[in-house]
Amino acid sequence: MSEQNPTGQDPAGQTPTEHDVVQEAADDAAREHSLRAGLAEYELQEEDLALLEGGEGVAGEAGPTGPLPVLAVVGRPNVGKSTLVNRILGRREAVVEDKPGVTRDRVSYEAEWAGRRFTLVDTGGWEVDVAGIHARVAEQAEIAIELADVVLFVVDATVGATSTDEQVVRLLRKAKKPVVLAANKVDGPRAEADAAALWSLGLGEPRPVSALHGRGTGDLLDAAVTELPAISAAGGAIREGGPRRVALIGRPNVGKSSLLNKILGEERVVVDAEAGTTRDPVDELVELGGKTWWFVDTAGIRRRVHQTSGADFYASLRTQAAIEKAEVGVVLVDASVPMTEQDTRVISQVVEAGRALVIAYNKWDLMDEDRRPFLEREIEKDLVQVQWAPRVNLSAQTGWHTNRMVPAIETALESWDTRIPTGRLNAFLGELVAAHPHPLRGGKQPRILFATQADTRPPRFVIFATGFLEAGYRRFIERRLREAFGFEGSPISISVRVREKRRR
Repeated sequence: MSEQNPTGQDPAGQTPTEHDVVQEAADDAAREHSLRAGLAEYELQEEDLALLEGGEGVAGEAGPTGPLPVLAVVGRPNVGKSTLVNRILGRREAVVEDKPGVTRDRVSYEAEWAGRRFTLVDTGGWEVDVAGIHARVAEQAEIAIELADVVLFVVDATVGATSTDEQVVRLLRKAKKPVVLAANKVDGPRAEADAAALWSLGLGEPRPVSALHGRGTGDLLDAAVTELPAISAAGGAIREGGPRRVALIGRPNVGKSSLLNKILGEERVVVDAEAGTTRDPVDELVELGGKTWWFVDTAGIRRRVHQTSGADFYASLRTQAAIEKAEVGVVLVDASVPMTEQDTRVISQVVEAGRALVIAYNKWDLMDEDRRPFLEREIEKDLVQVQWAPRVNLSAQTGWHTNRMVPAIETALESWDTRIPTGRLNAFLGELVAAHPHPLRGGKQPRILFATQADTRPPRFVIFATGFLEAGYRRFIERRLREAFGFEGSPISISVRVREKRRR
């Protein structure tokens, strides 16, 4: 099979002449024209036509240029926060159980109301020991409020305002964040008098709702989304045309702050074992490899032995905000110890956010020879889905090989920005399908009609076909795309649009 050669050389190793390049471009253009003409025989939708005419992506499908605004649902235990979160999402996502540690891994969700997309955060992990309730509620509520753009404060209307509620109110006033007050458990007109009593909190109009039955949640959400900004203040928009933005991310104690300090040549970031010491991501202009970069460090939230379950949620939310406002994520992994689920989860966050990815194995100088074969097996097992990510071995403590990060970051960003000409893409797919056709299913074989790259950052490909392409075959196409065109360090997505022939 004749494969595409991204180096620009023919199989004999000779560089093609200018005439060859021009002829190849003309052939690609003719092939694109022919295949697009063939699409006229198929039922195409308006979005298909917009994609084919635009060539640079469909309006409204481009990714966000910054993190989505954050709506944090706060309140004391047992007021119905998780039930309200499930009601807003329209599905049972948040686990509803009054038990420490239940709301742990998945506590932030992408939600939508009235055409507005936002991040909905459930702070249901506030169940703490009674002895330390005031200190713990104050500590965790303060972090949640700082990270939010709008706070949805939930109070049990049947119980009324408690001393804990009043403590959170004081924090809300101090933070000066927009607050929407939800008077929950108002199941009928008789309970609305209980809701009216919450005017005494001084947070404006209490909005009566029943999270269990859905009563009043529409009006509540109308009020909340009106207050939400377009882009979260926790992140901010990606600066167009400025220095590229790099997020240093990873689990606690992996060496993010040490690496940033080493690159800067000064102790800019405070490293402390106290949870929540460094609450805001540190943005820093860094001169590295002869270029200026924006580095975002997310260190500061550390896990303590008796930390409540909410700590994982805050770390996850902060990491997500840093990823969404960056262009490339450098994930630090401690090479001296076995990889953890938290390591792979952070890597998955970068890929799912569509950002370029570099994996840096820190503390390489501390790894003994016996550890190396185990590390290779861990990489094969845990990182099988991201074998395309550049790997850098370094030591943040000594600065060893930190200079190797720049070439890896530049490679990943170049791949993230790559666009393949439509004619060349279809020539590649034509050869690929001819050599490796899609398997027959039910006596039928789907045929690829046309393909185009709908977007970059990350590269997104749309394939028009006569039938559904199985996930395994899409992975095969992705693997061959990477072999032919590189894409080292960038996730790529392939979507399929099944279209039928027009009826005569």
